[in-house]
Amino acid sequence: MASSDIERGGAKNGRYNRENFDVEASDKEWTSWLIPMFVVANVAVFVVVMYINNCPKDNPNLNEACVAKFLGRLSFQPLHDNPLFGPSSTTLEKLGALDWQKVVDQHQGWRLVSCIWLHAGVIHLLANMLSLVFIGIRLEQQFGFVRVGILYLLSGFGGSILSCLFIQKSISVGASGALFGLLGAMLSELLTNWTIYSNKAAALFTLIVIVVINLAVGILPHVDNFAHIGGFLTGLLLGFVLLIRPQIGWMESRYLPAGSRVHSKYKSYQYVLWVVSVVLLIAGFTVGLVMLFRGENGNDHCSWCHYLSCVPTSKWHCDN
Repeated sequence: MASSDIERGGAKNGRYNRENFDVEASDKEWTSWLIPMFVVANVAVFVVVMYINNCPKDNPNLNEACVAKFLGRLSFQPLHDNPLFGPSSTTLEKLGALDWQKVVDQHQGWRLVSCIWLHAGVIHLLANMLSLVFIGIRLEQQFGFVRVGILYLLSGFGGSILSCLFIQKSISVGASGALFGLLGAMLSELLTNWTIYSNKAAALFTLIVIVVINLAVGILPHVDNFAHIGGFLTGLLLGFVLLIRPQIGWMESRYLPAGSRVHSKYKSYQYVLWVVSVVLLIAGFTVGLVMLFRGENGNDHCSWCHYLSCVPTSKWHCDN
């Protein structure tokens, strides 16, 4: 949904609890600083966006309708314009929101990354940052800032590519693709390191339920579920590549007398998943970027895929 790592502690013996299941401890536990920095960066960007938005000045006729007018130029757009307590869509578009026409026709590919750091409003920002803290800090403590940073950024990028291929009539912002990438990485980490976990079934069931519920929310209107799906798939594959753990037998052999039988560091299926995931990642990013910059519409190749992002009902429609 990550050398120069800052180390806390040293070699660990025994077991520790992760969520509701135990796992063999890794050699090092890292201090989490990248995820808090991401949170600070997202909040800072939102403040800058609201400062530039300047509801009272740019909407003089709506001055009385600006929400939280005591904030001055940081006040929010009228609720009928933005019910999430945030800036106007025009401001978001100007500052880097994902926009198919600008990415393809105006060659502004940087928007595939900039949109990850923008949020539609306070509610949107709080929901994403709470999720980032809950998911990201634990992953960074276990795997370090490098791997988690790569996961976050590439998952967000993958989500942006899929979103831009299928949503071409409206803008999109938010870190949701990156967050779903972290969720996908948690799932693949459990699967690829399956033999070292206890309570496997409970852990797998819990993760699947969380993922399914969050993806189900994405079928509501005005939610970019393609970014969620793209981020999740990217993070799932990256997890098989970046979050692979040595097996217990190999870890224990390091503490045995010299000459003792050495176990294989990784299982055969871990190597297979690693190779397959690398191939799929390279192929996916290549095909996605080629299709995008050729100006293709993903819906032309998948007539039913639009239902993945919004399912029309008697209560709402899915235009834009």
